[in-house]
Amino acid sequence: MNDQQSANNWQENIIVADGDYIDKVAFDLTVNFERMIGRRIPKADLARWAECVALDGGLREGSHHSHLILIHSKDSRQLQNFAPGDYVNDIDARAFDGALGEFSMSAVSNEDVISKEELFCQTVEFLATQPEVKRLMVVPAEETLQQVRNVLRKTDTADKTITLFAMQPLIGGNTRSEILGYSLMAALGIRGDEIK
Repeated sequence: MNDQQSANNWQENIIVADGDYIDKVAFDLTVNFERMIGRRIPKADLARWAECVALDGGLREGSHHSHLILIHSKDSRQLQNFAPGDYVNDIDARAFDGALGEFSMSAVSNEDVISKEELFCQTVEFLATQPEVKRLMVVPAEETLQQVRNVLRKTDTADKTITLFAMQPLIGGNTRSEILGYSLMAALGIRGDEIK
């Protein structure tokens, strides 16, 4: 987190996602569904995806202020399967308005002193302890999921709604869980009637 963010109040609604992971899942869904439904699938709409995740996390239409934080490896410059996708030119320090209000966006990469997984877990732990954060939606990579669950188990989150997103249902823990694939399918423009 940069100094400006830590000095300011955080938004009530925050999405923290592993950018490399959501990009990989979007690619896998695109390849599989293009074969299944027989048409080309465009890149996922990043703003649409963020709104779908927020809805799955319990946010409803209104004038909310939310923050999307994409954590990515230092070697990754952009999301290949999302539009917009360039971390520096299109995402970091940008915002968009939608049916759920304003979403500000940040792109954060790890440095040599810390792994992306450690950065992700530390970010989740930090945000879960911030009093102004009321709704936290977390999209970890599969290999980081258990570490994130352990961090949240040890953190007092009684005054927050925390939702973990994964590709499979999650059992137990002190958080809500949602299936990541649904929000990504919506962002990719895959309709339910196409896959029946």
